[in-house]
Amino acid sequence: MKAMVLHEVRTPLVYEERPLPSPVPGEIRLAVEACAVCRTDLHVVDGDLPKPKLPVIPGHEIVGRIDALGDSVTGIRIGERVGIPWLGHTCGHCPYCASGRENLCDQPLFTGYTRDGGFASHVVADAAYTFPLPDSSDPVALAPLLCAGLIGWRSLVAAGAANKIGIYGFGAAAHIITQVCKWQGRRVFAFTRPGDDAAQDFARSLGAVWAGCSDERPPERLDAAIIFAPVGELVPVALLAVDKGGRVVCGGIHMSDIPQFPYRLLWEERQILSVANLTRQDARDFLAVAPKARVRTQTVRYPLQAANEALEDLRSGRLQGAAVLIP
Repeated sequence: MKAMVLHEVRTPLVYEERPLPSPVPGEIRLAVEACAVCRTDLHVVDGDLPKPKLPVIPGHEIVGRIDALGDSVTGIRIGERVGIPWLGHTCGHCPYCASGRENLCDQPLFTGYTRDGGFASHVVADAAYTFPLPDSSDPVALAPLLCAGLIGWRSLVAAGAANKIGIYGFGAAAHIITQVCKWQGRRVFAFTRPGDDAAQDFARSLGAVWAGCSDERPPERLDAAIIFAPVGELVPVALLAVDKGGRVVCGGIHMSDIPQFPYRLLWEERQILSVANLTRQDARDFLAVAPKARVRTQTVRYPLQAANEALEDLRSGRLQGAAVLIP
């Protein structure tokens, strides 16, 4: 198999030929059709997330077809298309798993971080943490749904019944969830890096009612805000933008430190929430909603061996939508 491998954090991925892995009982092997590149992959490569399994193959927005089944796997077949997300395995018996909060599991495995992921021609996964995907769809278009879509969906659910929603950081997750918000009848206010006119135009083209820079005040008070940008300084900015009782949802797995801010920004029952990982129910719910909302992902395709280029384009903010690797 072919793979782009991280041997040490803060170093480029290395292209390697490896033996084809075999699934153990309960696992499946996929021939990868597409794997989107997520900001979390960037955090793994850049060393922002602690203790990755090294060496590791990054990538957790994986679309592929099953080409091998481990013993005891039932209900799926060779040739079926499935998706593999960030959550790769949970223990099933800790207090969080027992209470339906498997996203907070004490002993999880994460695809592309603590187990090998999809920057490769093949990947092995726990069959119970994969999801069927339509045969008729473009695998490249599907790939960003497996994390950008899922974490966007969990963040939107955490925002509650808000009608006026601010989105800070208009990348892959934002461009998906803006379409869902429009379908639901919500109003999106998009905030981008200062001077990023292209991202603002992109947001408006997807249905945002207003788009501006992250240091601007929106024309109306917001009911809630979702921060996808990994920038802690945006938390007090978003608190200033939301109305009384509003929520600020931090949707990233990593964020720079939140600066000190006056209590008056939080007062009047405003809330700051974080979103951690996802549950399999999140995936089932969102993958049912996406076709109803007619979500269309905007993607930039890269060959597998250009993974470092894709990561750098994401790091520098040159992308509109999502980067996707094609083995």
